[in-house]
Amino acid sequence: MAIRKILLPLIGGVIDEAAVATALLIANRWNAHVLALHLGGGRDAARSQFTRAVEARNIPIQAARAGLGHPTAGFVALAGDQDEVVAHQGRLADLTVVSHPAKGEAVSSTGALHAALFDSGRPVMIAPRQAPSSIGERICLAWNGTAESAASVQLAMPWIKTVGSVRILAAEAYQRRGPEAAALAGYLTGHGIETNVVLFSPVRKSVGAGLLNAAREFGCDLLSMGAYSHSKLRQSIVGGVTQHVLENSDLPVMMSR
Repeated sequence: MAIRKILLPLIGGVIDEAAVATALLIANRWNAHVLALHLGGGRDAARSQFTRAVEARNIPIQAARAGLGHPTAGFVALAGDQDEVVAHQGRLADLTVVSHPAKGEAVSSTGALHAALFDSGRPVMIAPRQAPSSIGERICLAWNGTAESAASVQLAMPWIKTVGSVRILAAEAYQRRGPEAAALAGYLTGHGIETNVVLFSPVRKSVGAGLLNAAREFGCDLLSMGAYSHSKLRQSIVGGVTQHVLENSDLPVMMSR
């Protein structure tokens, strides 16, 4: 299914700039509507910042997308528990774009990311700290055989079907019980998608660092992967691959649960 509505939670300040640019870049590609959702204080400043970014790209501002053949944008401020608002609004969005955790900030403290990832039921795009120049031209699929990685492949299919460069990244230390990467390549071939499998190695014993290194070597501008938690505790993101990627990626990362 094509991307038609993008939710963009705004936290406030400089941290939002790359997320805004990322969301508008995606909107231009898909002729989608970006709904900026204000979450904190300084609503007028956030609206002004967003409006300037939208106007600089000649994107019209309107309440909602009306089946137009070009991107649009809107801004809304909603009261209530911030995490709950993000989760609820995200359930009727094709994609939620969230800001990258600030340098030195624990991933467990980013409420908007957790709410979108664990409670919306929809894919989440974590913007890099610096605005990307392209998204989805060279796609990498992080594969380890789990249900979460399978879901991430399915949610990436709208992107995959529009490009010619797709690479599957796998590693022995990353693989869990489930189909191997070669089987995924065969599955995608059945859908008319040509790809190749690259086996990467951990970097300094870090599987997450090895995954990001392999993505960079490919010139990847969209990494799609599953996200995993140790337990049912809301704040618990596994401290291995997922957390390393969230905290260290310099490219757009799409995750799903």
